[in-house]
Amino acid sequence: MHYKTLGDTGLLVPTLCFGCMTFHGGGSGIWSKIGQVDQAGADALVKECIDAGVNFFDTADVYSEGESEKTLGQSLKHLGIARKDVVIATKVFGRTGPGRNDIGASRGHIMDAVEASLKRLGTDHIDLYQIHGNDAVTPVEETLRALDTLVQQGKVRYIGASNWEAWKLSRAITLSELKGYARFDTLQAYYSIAGRDLEREFVPMFEHTRTGLLVWSPLAGGLLSGKFSRENQKPEGSRRSEFDFPIVDKERTWRILDVVRPIAEAHGCSPARIALAWLLHQPVVTSVIIGAKRTDQLQDNLAAVDVKLSSEQLKQLREVSQLPPEYPGWMLPFQGASRLDPGVPRPTSETK
Repeated sequence: MHYKTLGDTGLLVPTLCFGCMTFHGGGSGIWSKIGQVDQAGADALVKECIDAGVNFFDTADVYSEGESEKTLGQSLKHLGIARKDVVIATKVFGRTGPGRNDIGASRGHIMDAVEASLKRLGTDHIDLYQIHGNDAVTPVEETLRALDTLVQQGKVRYIGASNWEAWKLSRAITLSELKGYARFDTLQAYYSIAGRDLEREFVPMFEHTRTGLLVWSPLAGGLLSGKFSRENQKPEGSRRSEFDFPIVDKERTWRILDVVRPIAEAHGCSPARIALAWLLHQPVVTSVIIGAKRTDQLQDNLAAVDVKLSSEQLKQLREVSQLPPEYPGWMLPFQGASRLDPGVPRPTSETK
């Protein structure tokens, strides 16, 4: 297993993270379809992860209405895994009760939600506490103050966001730097070879702020798993056949799979493993969140760390999946070409 620092911190995490959204059958709505792994199954998956060097686990207070957190906490106890040997990430934002304030990123909801998550997980601290979505009501400074309080109390060690816009995350980081608050170390976002949208604004921001990227749905909701094709767009037993998420350009995805499949054959592996390996080759990616219901699925995903794509294969994948031109992206290199001329002297610390 390979490891990277969690954003601009000293905490090392594996480049694969296990997502616990599938843990524990129960709940209503989409959770009745997603959360189908019982406690015994969860124990087996967690053990497989630990044996492979994956000690990073991601969950949320809304997954299976809190049962995912409970199941993860119980698995760690059943397996006798020391708390210091794992990195636990969970999230707050979604609705956890019927009250008007049982949702969002307000100070009140964060303070209530963290206590409930700590209890369900059976721990005294959360390594990475993430705001699960954009709260259009709560001022971002209120959210940051609440998270900073939790860091000062030792209940939370690092903080992150998920599904935010680039401008808002950048503003939050700037506010933290100006006011001395704990700052967001990570963004958890959708990214896949079939969905490269975040490259337009987020990648330059990550490079500038040294914010870590945690990738959710790296297989585009299963579209890149190898089960789906132009001819079989609703395979039996696939979650995506019933829950068509995340939003993906299907025709573009089929073209990408036309390139992925022969590369997978050349490596003697599944298309899913190639899709994961492509993400692991992207320097901006800190860790890719993988999910599984069975150990054989998990083993296939874990093996992605050993796939080394050639420069020609990366070129083929980049070209077939590249984003269409969009303003101002196409204007920047056009106007800035002369400024990037290697013959133009660059400013140095002596000439600035």
